Amino acid sequence: MKLNIKNPIVFVDLETTGIDIIKDRIVEIAVLKIHVDGKEEMKVRRVNPGMPIPPETTAIHGISDEDVKNEPTFKEIAKSLVQFIEGCDFAGFNSNKFDFPLLAEEFLRADIDFDLKKRKFIDVQTIFHKMEKRTLAAALKFYCEKELENAHSAGADSMATYDVLKAQLDRYPDLKNDVDYLADYSAQTRNVDFIGRIILDENGVEVFNFGKHKGKSVVGVLEKESSYYAWMMNGEFPLYTKRVLTGIYLKMKQK
Repeated sequence: MKLNIKNPIVFVDLETTGIDIIKDRIVEIAVLKIHVDGKEEMKVRRVNPGMPIPPETTAIHGISDEDVKNEPTFKEIAKSLVQFIEGCDFAGFNSNKFDFPLLAEEFLRADIDFDLKKRKFIDVQTIFHKMEKRTLAAALKFYCEKELENAHSAGADSMATYDVLKAQLDRYPDLKNDVDYLADYSAQTRNVDFIGRIILDENGVEVFNFGKHKGKSVVGVLEKESSYYAWMMNGEFPLYTKRVLTGIYLKMKQK
């Protein structure tokens, strides 16, 4: 089934130095852009992370320090990447929990003001887990009767993810071929930031989702305990979480 889209959509897959959104960095990024007319455009780029790639991580994706030593840093490719994905919605596999939060961090570290939260996000893994609960390789086998070759190659994984989403739309009649619907369906949280340190409660109020103030209004906490803002800004929280917190804090001060 052809994907029904109103805007171009990019299928993103990252290979990284590890799984810590704050500390780890991208070593390869693949972006498969699907235009409204169905045209496919793939860009794959190795990236020098500016830090050693642990051997155990190299064992997974096959990318070593030697492979990326002469490659550009993310900051050097950030502007061209923004131009390529401008105006696009996003999709990926386990992307809402990892790829997109890490990508947002990389943009912020590169001083690029590109707010990913304004986009629609489809997490194909979430759809798959709600329907079948398996891995990307199993999803490709189950939906497309294909074997996933070159697993953990960013290009192969992003293409496989695109194929699986199209097959899911063919298989499930009640799964609407609509980006807004798919983004809502594959969303698992009401996160305000990417990793869910701040979420929306049942009334749409921003509340903390960790620590001693879990479940409490962010504004309410900051009004009574302004030092909590400074503690978070100086702590080991993702840059995007700090950006969201600062936005809430500034609105509160303006009132």
